[in-house]
Amino acid sequence: MEKISIVNPRTTVEIYLPDGRALEGPRYTPVGEFLKKLPEWDNPPIVASVVNGLLRELTYLIQIDSVVEVVTVSDSDGARIYRRSLTFLLEASFQALYPNATLTIDHAVESGGFYCQIAGLDSFSEKDLTQLENYMNNLVEKDLLFERKEVPIEEAIQYFKSIGQLDKVRLLKYRQKDHLVLYQMGDQKDYHHGYMVPSTGYLKTFSLVPMDEFAFILRYPRRHAPKKLLPMPKMQYLLPTYKQYSDWLNRLGVESVGALNDSIKENRIRELILVSEALHELRIAEIARKISSETNNARIVLIAGPSSSGKTTFSKRLSIQLLAQGLSPYPLELDNYFVNRELTPKDEKGDYDFESLKALDTELLESQIKHLIAGDEVQIPKFDFKLGISQPGEIVKLQKDQLIILEGIHGMNPNLLKQISPDQTFRIYISCLTQLNLDRHNRISTTDTRLIRRTIRDARERGYSANDTIKRWESVRRGEKIHIFPYQQNANEIFNSALVYELAVLKPLAEPLLRQVPYGTHAHIEAKRLLSFLEWFLPLDTELIPDNSILQEFLGKSILKEFRLWENKNRGMY
Repeated sequence: MEKISIVNPRTTVEIYLPDGRALEGPRYTPVGEFLKKLPEWDNPPIVASVVNGLLRELTYLIQIDSVVEVVTVSDSDGARIYRRSLTFLLEASFQALYPNATLTIDHAVESGGFYCQIAGLDSFSEKDLTQLENYMNNLVEKDLLFERKEVPIEEAIQYFKSIGQLDKVRLLKYRQKDHLVLYQMGDQKDYHHGYMVPSTGYLKTFSLVPMDEFAFILRYPRRHAPKKLLPMPKMQYLLPTYKQYSDWLNRLGVESVGALNDSIKENRIRELILVSEALHELRIAEIARKISSETNNARIVLIAGPSSSGKTTFSKRLSIQLLAQGLSPYPLELDNYFVNRELTPKDEKGDYDFESLKALDTELLESQIKHLIAGDEVQIPKFDFKLGISQPGEIVKLQKDQLIILEGIHGMNPNLLKQISPDQTFRIYISCLTQLNLDRHNRISTTDTRLIRRTIRDARERGYSANDTIKRWESVRRGEKIHIFPYQQNANEIFNSALVYELAVLKPLAEPLLRQVPYGTHAHIEAKRLLSFLEWFLPLDTELIPDNSILQEFLGKSILKEFRLWENKNRGMY
């Protein structure tokens, strides 16, 4: 054994990359300066790093020998950092040109972008938008620093109060920590929910696309094409649904999380919950009436959407509304047609790809639907998620004029029911299209809301830990982009399952699960981010939630969980 002795600390440190390469440099050098020496520095662009198991900005100083992984724009964390920094660039540029106007970053759009709205101007032309884009590009060329500073929370509140950003003041008054990280570029300061790139020079790929006089889209690159902007679809199919939800929030007086917290603090939340649920019921009844008007043709109602959208509960509530319309529906869950676990296809990483259409026994499904429509008796399968096997389920026989309600992620895919005419179907796309944001510049990702829903449900119903769910989430998201989102334009109707109050309810249930994710794993980085996000919400008791709410699908107390249509001997299934 070599002799162990006390030595003076080296003036240099080393970083070790996963592929075995090592870099050496002066102690207290920013990690970004090390990574700039890599030949792949800009291919795809590196925007952050994981240092000894923790996500770090490129400005993070390396004080000791460290294990480092690069984070690029093609990674989920890197994409968030790029987009977050881009919104700060837009915000600063807009404020410089229009100091008396208001910019709101609302929601994400298809093909990569944020829908933005302007208030406080008499007009805003395409020429004005071009001027704004040129101003942003000039700041990128100057490569201005995003300076990070931690300030006392009261100082931050006073700053935002002084510039009239009262939605931020409203949110920050509920912050539990006594400090806040502000970023500054020139005279513009703001906080952002997460890390940033070091400077404007990193933000080379973006554009501004006009929508109407006071709205435009901030385009950003997608993860699989990090250096270019993909073509925009001619139509934004979800935009009317987002606008409808925004109108609902305005009607409720809850345009931000700060306003939601006010409702909880002031004991107005019960009314907010009841109105939110009533708006859901109103929309479901409206869709039921449209289906009723087309019953001469449509025999199958297809309900599709990404994971954790609330498809199962929605299909049962729709069934109840159809009963009220005098129709006799039968809900058929697509999840019960999964093939046994050993037959489930795997993705390129070797993980089970549950979102693939091949994970379903489509031949059995189509055969059974044909028999059901013909009035034959059919034994429906029941899938056991814990055991990963298909088992015999209930025996069903329908009357000749009954509707089938089929819910699952593939309902919009024309390959699901190849031999059944589209004229026999009515298609509904459902997703949790969150419009409530932290404030005008810090949006809430619809994906985050769905991941939190799924984490809670998986722990209770499928025996998965939060670590398991988070590790699978990347595969789920890939599957959605391949199997679900390309077909959403096939929908006859769109239903938004988001509830303005839900994250306050999910918070106390999700936090204990997320805290159990092991340190040093990639899932821990995601769990830490979600925990920081949930800190912005005051908690709500689940006892306040109506027992037929879509949210109860994830809480496990839905009155509709065992909902079954009953048999009227004179009429058939009800």
